Amino acid sequence: MALLSSERHVAWCLGLAGLLPFIAGGVLAWLAPVAWQASAINGFTYYSAVILSFLGGVHWGGVLKDSALQDSALQVARPGNVRRLLLSMLPSLMAWPALLLDVQTGLWVLLCGFILVGGYDLSRTGREGFPRWYFALRGLLSVVVVLLHGVVLLRLSP
Repeated sequence: MALLSSERHVAWCLGLAGLLPFIAGGVLAWLAPVAWQASAINGFTYYSAVILSFLGGVHWGGVLKDSALQDSALQVARPGNVRRLLLSMLPSLMAWPALLLDVQTGLWVLLCGFILVGGYDLSRTGREGFPRWYFALRGLLSVVVVLLHGVVLLRLSP
């Protein structure tokens, strides 16, 4: 039981630490010297694409865990696993092209990606196989990330 508590604590610490580049990018987009603002916004955008891709990988890993349990005859495969595996690729397929667009459009695509993944995470299929505490963490992180995208997009608006 202590191991689970330790894993939860580490996951929360890492998740909150993962917000630091978003927060720094959002603050620097407004407060850094003008010459650095473009770099801050680009850094924010690239980090956003990486994290959005990571969220797809979380669901890919969930399917692999189910497959391992099925192989060991401890569990039957969940019927939504094929769909989940296909959906796990969507964040990467949104994030990469977002980097090829102009920054403002790319940030809108990334913002939509975070909202879509968050919605899927709240669905019954998206929650399967994950501990309840994970979605409290994901919910908090998603809200902060979406708000910070709004902060940077506001900075880019004319």
